[in-house]
Amino acid sequence: MTTVEVPHGSRSVILTVSAVVQETADTRSIVFAVPDELRDKFAYKPGQFLTLRIPSEQTGSVARCYSLASSPYTDDAPKVTVKRTSDGYGSNWLCDNIAAGQTLEVLPPAGVFTPKSLDHDFLLFGAGSGITPVISILKSALTQGSGKVVLVYANRDEKSVIFAEELRALAEKYPTRLTVVHWLESVQGLPTADQLAALAVPYESYEAFMCGPGPFMDTVHQALNTVGMPRARVHAEVFNSLSGDPFADQAPVEISDEEAADAATVEVELDGVVHELSWPRKQTLVDIMLAKGLDVPYSCQEGECGSCACTVLEGKVEMENCDVLDPEDIEAGYILGCQARPVTDHLKIEF
Repeated sequence: MTTVEVPHGSRSVILTVSAVVQETADTRSIVFAVPDELRDKFAYKPGQFLTLRIPSEQTGSVARCYSLASSPYTDDAPKVTVKRTSDGYGSNWLCDNIAAGQTLEVLPPAGVFTPKSLDHDFLLFGAGSGITPVISILKSALTQGSGKVVLVYANRDEKSVIFAEELRALAEKYPTRLTVVHWLESVQGLPTADQLAALAVPYESYEAFMCGPGPFMDTVHQALNTVGMPRARVHAEVFNSLSGDPFADQAPVEISDEEAADAATVEVELDGVVHELSWPRKQTLVDIMLAKGLDVPYSCQEGECGSCACTVLEGKVEMENCDVLDPEDIEAGYILGCQARPVTDHLKIEF
């Protein structure tokens, strides 16, 4: 039996698995029991993800991000969905080892792949396990919003369709608001940009969200560009395997007198409270917030997950790695706290 008793860091918690659901032959959902004292810490937005600590005999552990397929408005407990991949250590370990009653070490919900308002009309694209954050947005928009939702969901064949029964039931419950378009490679071949553009034309005024393999998302981007959908209304979720250990507490940074003398100043709003900090030019925002004992959200510290995304309200930063952010996110002021270093002398940033 796999059990974890003590967290490896101050930010992570141990959660009990309350259920494991076999969705398809190679896909399982893991439902977590969240005790009352952790409800606030594990409150999440539609489209966010959890970071799980997975044991490894070779490295001790690996960290993997999995999207929440549950909705905070329709589901009693958070649920991540994991699809087995041939070369994926994390997905294979979870599919082979996890059962109800066992425990996993988990970081709180994170991510910016979430609508600012649920009252929009939504055009959603998912491929394979990319449906997980998309169905969270879909369920939330239908129950809390007022607009229409169109889902284009691509899979290899009918047996590969995750949440098929749930989608069918939702389509029956919301016949005038939800349209589900299944695209099966076994029937139609791989979708082309022209074919997806033809599907998207009636919905060019909608807000678009997409998640799936890189080639699929490239095709969707090309299709939406063809129909003239502004980049500001196109949102993509990107995941990379995390190479570091986000569960370990970070050692505080040491700042020389010379660095302190040339530091910028920053007003950071975190959980509604504004903190004024000195920000040395060579340190990241996450580093200086941790040094001050602030509970800043972060996972990988490598710019690979988006957990530390925040918004620049005033000033300018530079970032080494920001590939998980779309160009429209950066244009809207989103930055990664673990990659951001100050350029201007004064900044205002909001988490």
